[in-house]
Amino acid sequence: MTVTIDRTTTSEHGPSPPARLSLTPVSAVPGQLDGAWWRCSRDLSRELPALADALDGRWGRITRVTVNPAHWPVIPRKVPVTGHTVHVGWFTDEQDPHKLILLSYTIGRCNLLIPPKTDPAAAARLMSAAALPGSLFTASGLMADEDATHSATDVRSREEEWETDGGAAPSSLRSPIGHQRSAQRM
Repeated sequence: MTVTIDRTTTSEHGPSPPARLSLTPVSAVPGQLDGAWWRCSRDLSRELPALADALDGRWGRITRVTVNPAHWPVIPRKVPVTGHTVHVGWFTDEQDPHKLILLSYTIGRCNLLIPPKTDPAAAARLMSAAALPGSLFTASGLMADEDATHSATDVRSREEEWETDGGAAPSSLRSPIGHQRSAQRM
């Protein structure tokens, strides 16, 4: 796997889109995840400022972020956010590829699920599941469950389409008498 580390700290990528977050309640029992962040792109320099701003009030100033480079083609070392800079690190083996770890001086560590390339319905399910208080699901566990659910739904849809789109064999092929009739017409 090739990881590109961007050493610049400019914010030439345009304005950040609003952060799409689902977080566990503040007084909740801790779980594996503290919520989910459904990002708009794979551009961490563009996405991170809105996320840090959205979390500032709840967790305090975000100072560091770690990611697994599996879903981020370019990883900047530093990202300017409102009033400060967030340092970014990455781990390939130690960190779940579907998880973002945020560190702040106030709260400590926050773990967010990041569902990559997810359609809106699946993202809504994943964001809701990641915000359940005390959940023991890991980020990759939730993604695997969603993939299995999607695969099962896809199989059912194909079977239903087969049945409603003439998937059953024509009656002339099901009955030997009908087959003889077809042969006699020729």
